[in-house]
Amino acid sequence: MSGRILSHRLGPLLRQGQFARHIHNAGTRTGGLLRADGSAALRGRAWPIGSNAIHNVPAVRGISFARMLPKLALKMARVPAMFGGATLAGFAYIQYQANQAGTYAMDILKRTGEAAGGFASGVLQELQDVADQTHRGWQRTTEDVEFPEWLQKILRMNEDSRSGDGGSPGGGKPKESRAGAAAASGGAAGAVFEYEDDDEDKHTGMEVAEDDQMMVLTRKMIEIRNILQTVGQSSTLTLPSIVVIGSQSSGKSSVLEAIVGHEFLPKGSNMVTRRPIELTLVNTPNGQSEYGEFPALGLGKITDFSNIQRTLTDLNLAVPEKDCVTDDPIQLSIYSPNVPDLSLIDLPGYIQVAGHDQPPELKQKISDLCDKYIQAPNVILAISAADVDLANSTALRASRRVDPRGERTIGVITKMDLVDPDRGFNMLSDRKYPLRLGYVGVVSRIPQTTALFSRGTGNITSAILRNENAYFSAHPAEFGPKSEVSVGVTTLRDKLMHVLEQTMASSLAGTRDAISQELEEALYEFKVQYNDRPLSAESYLAESLDSFKHSFKAFAESFGRPQVREMLKNELDQRVMDILAQRYWNKPVDDLSPPLPELDPLTDLPKADPDSQYWRRKLDASTSSLTKLGVGRLATTVVANALQNHVDRLLASSTFASHPYAQKQIVDAATSILNDRFFSTSDQVENCIKPFKFEIEVEDPEWTKGRESVSKVLKEELRACESALKRVEESVGRRKLRDVMSFVDKVRKGEIFLEGDGTGGAGGFSSALLSKGRESIFLRDRADLLKLRLLAIRSKQCATQKNRNNCPEIFLDVVADKLTSTAVLFLNVELLSEFYYNFPRELDVRLGRHLSDAEVERFAREDPRIRRHLDIIRKKELLELALQKIESIRQLDGRGLQRRKAAVAEKKERGWNLF
Repeated sequence: MSGRILSHRLGPLLRQGQFARHIHNAGTRTGGLLRADGSAALRGRAWPIGSNAIHNVPAVRGISFARMLPKLALKMARVPAMFGGATLAGFAYIQYQANQAGTYAMDILKRTGEAAGGFASGVLQELQDVADQTHRGWQRTTEDVEFPEWLQKILRMNEDSRSGDGGSPGGGKPKESRAGAAAASGGAAGAVFEYEDDDEDKHTGMEVAEDDQMMVLTRKMIEIRNILQTVGQSSTLTLPSIVVIGSQSSGKSSVLEAIVGHEFLPKGSNMVTRRPIELTLVNTPNGQSEYGEFPALGLGKITDFSNIQRTLTDLNLAVPEKDCVTDDPIQLSIYSPNVPDLSLIDLPGYIQVAGHDQPPELKQKISDLCDKYIQAPNVILAISAADVDLANSTALRASRRVDPRGERTIGVITKMDLVDPDRGFNMLSDRKYPLRLGYVGVVSRIPQTTALFSRGTGNITSAILRNENAYFSAHPAEFGPKSEVSVGVTTLRDKLMHVLEQTMASSLAGTRDAISQELEEALYEFKVQYNDRPLSAESYLAESLDSFKHSFKAFAESFGRPQVREMLKNELDQRVMDILAQRYWNKPVDDLSPPLPELDPLTDLPKADPDSQYWRRKLDASTSSLTKLGVGRLATTVVANALQNHVDRLLASSTFASHPYAQKQIVDAATSILNDRFFSTSDQVENCIKPFKFEIEVEDPEWTKGRESVSKVLKEELRACESALKRVEESVGRRKLRDVMSFVDKVRKGEIFLEGDGTGGAGGFSSALLSKGRESIFLRDRADLLKLRLLAIRSKQCATQKNRNNCPEIFLDVVADKLTSTAVLFLNVELLSEFYYNFPRELDVRLGRHLSDAEVERFAREDPRIRRHLDIIRKKELLELALQKIESIRQLDGRGLQRRKAAVAEKKERGWNLF
């Protein structure tokens, strides 16, 4: 095993220990990302000892002490050429001897093997580092200093001697290739150019730290921008974004998809992009998956980018064709380890002529929409196709209107492979339309070769970069590192990150002042209107629910068995009145024909025989109608309706009155419990009153109580009849009503003969007036009958129950009281108790534990007063959070500035030395 192979096999072990060394791959012909800190070359792949990694081992030059030669040669250029040449020749000889010593040292390391692996590997790495740096220093010195011809021959001889020992064939100068990163976040990368070995192109540790710091700053400022968009009440509370403009078919979508690494934008032959797309890219360095989210739609994480594309297409096509474009933006966030932290806004492409199916003012609408977004402080990304002259670029013309000096415009030339390299170079180095941020040329076209990748599956960045590399590397004179033009998607991404960070940082002070002012106003409003009372959607829901349950508990304590008994007895009393009216009392007067004579009128009941079969059977039929009318269902319905009505009244007087969703949930909870208990309660009550359907025993106290109760009921009925008669009298007039009643009485008694049925009027009275007369006669007769029955009930005949047949009103009232007493016992157990126990728990389920945060927030915001309260609190909290993040950015930026100053001071103090 050679020393070179051993050095690379021991490298990973040394990086894990405390004596880690820098490994350089100078001289390798395999390419790779070259840095001054050469450990980056092996960062992605650590080869364990014993594995076959010979194809990854670069050629290692021998040891050299010439790393101090660059500065030394410049100093010696002032002395006579003969003396300087002799000195350099001596150092060249020393270098040759060091090379031999290095070879001998590596042979020793090979023989000692793993016994002295740790120490030998450290020494070898140091020798490699010295040899590599010495060679590069010597190479630069020979390029920058004019030497005499004889000294140049000596140097060429030395170079030839090295080329024979592992250098490039033919004595040519070895080149090292540098791979461009696809994203600052460590995404997919591809080799873009082959650069010569130049220390100025290598990222030092300080530069890497600054890049990482810049990513942190950008991410924090994008977070601040999203917070300010959430507040969204003042145009001053904004941070800049990158606005992408360009004409249709200029390559806008391809550029954005190349930056993201996926095809996700709407595609179509007609105008598909009709709404601005606010695209936020979030780098997730530790994430394994790539996904997108639509914050305003709440669709969750979407990992399939074809679904994102379909959703964007549907949202855009939802805009009516008569409008074509709207300024209502679509918010889309993409999270991936392969994207940088950026804030982009994609706008509809400019058009020159509206189509036949498009409104004629579409061109102006698109222009006005773009002008709205490209105002300061936003950065303009002007997309132009390479096959279109810049003088005809719609994007550059629009940017010049708002940014005439080109201070915040980045020009992007797409489709570079469609024009000659010379023309592409001239466009990128254009001086006729200068931009301070310059131009970047990209191909950004997705290769169609399915062997490389499949469209729509996986990240496409590496394929795009390989395609760009194939084109730009083929024309190094026009697009190489010495051409001083910017090309490639990687360069564009880095530029966008730097420009966005700088633009955001420059506007940060003004934004901080605006946030402070808005915060002061929010604090004042919060103090004056709400007395600094904290509130959240969860606490408001909990307070409202507790208050409602407290009110319900008070109702449950006041609505028990006595209230249910009274309510059910009143309902049965009305049923008793209906039965009496149907079987005993007078009937309504339907026509003017004389009534049929009654065999046993009610007026004769007080004088009837107590054992009369007619009146006995009539009482039994009336009792059967009362007991078999379905008391169980009636009683359960009455109580259930009463409970539901009480819940409705509690809702109307609670904070839930302004919350339709909560009202529905509470009403549904009550209805659900009552429906679940209805049939079982009804059946239970019906079974318990079944004995009263066959035989009813009445005691004297019950009869006395019934006599008093029915007297009250009959008096109420009498008052109702008299009130109804009075209302008819008021509507018709007393005199006219008396006349029509007299006419109807005479016709019914046969004193006046009437031709026909009188439906069209008779006796000079209209049919409506005759109808009022008949109704008044019925009410008058009913009142007279009730007065007679009240006298009968108060008589001695109805004082005892042995004359029950002569006093049917009292007996039916006693039966109704017995039915009520029996039904209430089971209604209290089967319905009331169950409802009072389950209802509060059902409320907790429907309005407590099972509600999501979004549902709780939606509930609280149904009340306009609470919504304003929550809005001011949320605004205050977001503004305070934005200020905190701005302060953290300032502190981070200050620490970065201190580190840069310390590095510069340390470099000055160190000065020049030999090693």
